[in-house]
Amino acid sequence: MNFQRITQKEVAKAAGVSQATVSMVLGGRKSQNLPPQTNKRVVEAARDLGYVPSRSAQTLKTNRTMTLACVVPDVANPFYPSLVRGIQSVADAAGYDVIALNTDGAETRERRFLSWSLRGVIDGVVGVFFTLRAPDFAAVTRAGVGVVRVETSAKLGGPLPIDNLYVDNIAAASAATAYLLERGHRRIAMIAGRGGPQSHRATGYLRVMAAASLAPQLVPYGDFTEEDGYRATQLALSSAPRPTALFAANDLMALGAMTAIREANLTIPDDIALMGFDDIFAARVVTPSLSTINQFQHELGRVAATMLLERLTDLSIGTPGRMREMPFEIVRRQSA
Repeated sequence: MNFQRITQKEVAKAAGVSQATVSMVLGGRKSQNLPPQTNKRVVEAARDLGYVPSRSAQTLKTNRTMTLACVVPDVANPFYPSLVRGIQSVADAAGYDVIALNTDGAETRERRFLSWSLRGVIDGVVGVFFTLRAPDFAAVTRAGVGVVRVETSAKLGGPLPIDNLYVDNIAAASAATAYLLERGHRRIAMIAGRGGPQSHRATGYLRVMAAASLAPQLVPYGDFTEEDGYRATQLALSSAPRPTALFAANDLMALGAMTAIREANLTIPDDIALMGFDDIFAARVVTPSLSTINQFQHELGRVAATMLLERLTDLSIGTPGRMREMPFEIVRRQSA
């Protein structure tokens, strides 16, 4: 079966306007001389005829691929799909496609992305980068690729047009630790994967423990996975005296901690309280439900994509990088 693409010429004929008018309306360009009724007529004609813009024609005309990349360290981590969905909700409305790329947080993979992005296949990227620093993106920005980084701490806007969006992970981890203190706990251990957000989340925990004149018990182990959360918790529980509360640096590790705690014939929260970080979907449905830190990842993605499209469409923004802080929230559930 052969399908014939509807052209702008056919839309123009149906709407009773010139092809130039159709191009202006469907291309999103505004004209003060164009009556609202004409704009409506063109849009309705395009919809009724099933007009679909040619992506290749748009690329030639605008020098844009109409594609954005979302770079994450672990696509299997339930935190990131919600971030991608937030990006996609904004991108879809602007006519952009979104592709997700996984790096495993490895420097070689992150640098491979830099080389790939210089091939003219994307217009911009929202990324969580564990090893790359702002100067590493210089060639990418010179090529006209927009960059928004999702960070775990404040990164001041520099001379490169790189925008930074962040949740203060030090403050969030401090709030989680302080919450456990308020619940009466004094022997609070923390388990954390190595690399990534570990340094900032551990810093928040250590600061609160020091301010309370309490001995910290930080157990850095493996990656931010359920399996390594299980192993790290086994180590934490083997100490004497045993902690009465456990702060996991992300919810996947907290889920692994739950298994280790049950295997030790301990109950949550009676024998040991448990606090996570990220508020993934599973945190709400496990038993007991997991107390955690919500970073509002869907909104994080939505704002990041908005900042990126501003870079790509509004030349008045200028060159220097911007910085924006996003909120977090303690979610009080049954585990702590």
